[in-house]
Amino acid sequence: MEIWELNLRHLAAIAKIVELGTMSAAAQAVNLTQPAITQALERIERLTATPLFERRHNGMVATAAAQLFVPRIHAALAHVTSRHVTMSRLRALLALADAGSYGGASLRTGLSVPSLHRAVNDLALALRRPLAERRGRIVMLTEAGTALARNFRLARVELEAGLAELEALRGHETRSIAVGAMPLSRARVLPAAIARFLKRHPQVRVAIVEGSRAELVDPLRCGAIDCMVGALRDPLVEPDLVQQPLFRDRLAVIARAGHPLAGGSPTLAELATFPWIVASPGAPLHDSFRQMFAGAGLALPAAPIASGSVMTIRQLLIDSDFLTLLSLDQVAVELEARWLTVLRPAPAGLERTIGVTTRAAWRPTAVQAEFLRDLQAVSSGAGRPA
Repeated sequence: MEIWELNLRHLAAIAKIVELGTMSAAAQAVNLTQPAITQALERIERLTATPLFERRHNGMVATAAAQLFVPRIHAALAHVTSRHVTMSRLRALLALADAGSYGGASLRTGLSVPSLHRAVNDLALALRRPLAERRGRIVMLTEAGTALARNFRLARVELEAGLAELEALRGHETRSIAVGAMPLSRARVLPAAIARFLKRHPQVRVAIVEGSRAELVDPLRCGAIDCMVGALRDPLVEPDLVQQPLFRDRLAVIARAGHPLAGGSPTLAELATFPWIVASPGAPLHDSFRQMFAGAGLALPAAPIASGSVMTIRQLLIDSDFLTLLSLDQVAVELEARWLTVLRPAPAGLERTIGVTTRAAWRPTAVQAEFLRDLQAVSSGAGRPA
């Protein structure tokens, strides 16, 4: 089933039954009649094909399924924040945010344009703030609409995770993991962890979203990806994110095979006479590049190309005398093929911490937590322990 079949008010009622222990107390807390809350519970149990409570003479006792599902309900409702939000309004705003037009939202959802338009307008009126505005043929969310859509996405993630956990409890594994892969993680650590994980869970879908940290951090915050693997930021100044170190990665100066400095032990002063390809400012590799020369009291060499793409860097190096600073893991294939060569290791102290970044409020499912353990396991043999 999909979360759109659920009713947010009914979900809140189920959470109250767990909290208060009786149907009558929960009905009063959410302003529903007892017959209505009874029907709501029966409907959700029918939709999920899962009993959530044991009915006893002295009250309601949550089953193992309810103990899994209710924390997800609480997390979702915390993102929704307003009693004026219904599931149809939540769905309409998300569809509009993703499609950029009511016509596109209609195609995505199968709902009519008038119903979507009415749902978004009703939500805006209830919240007393504009959520969308038309700009030509495109409908853009306002700042308030964008912030609300982000919260709605996180609510959707929680409810989808809750339903997936109920399915897993019934023996039907439907879960998925979405991983943001920064350049270094794609070289060895992430593929090894995925291969290890899928040997035990071949039915779980793993989606890999590649990009730089700047490209991945917003999808992480919105719940489009579950975690992000790559170089960590030190120090992290974003309270909504959490970093977990995996290992320390050593860097090396890389050039094409046959480079004028190949075969010797070039000094930093000699390296500074050649042009460089470096990561963009703000990236850990860019900081390491600056520290390498500043630590030796040398001016920075010319670095006319800024790129984080190993594929692009590889081709530029092969066709020129440019130099770059990379992890050996990132160019292991190119070094083995003898297209590229290591001129020298980076000076001591220029290590990067590679790890996992997640949302601070993220509650991984059982299989997601198991995948994180696989990342830790394969990382124990990579670089130095963090």
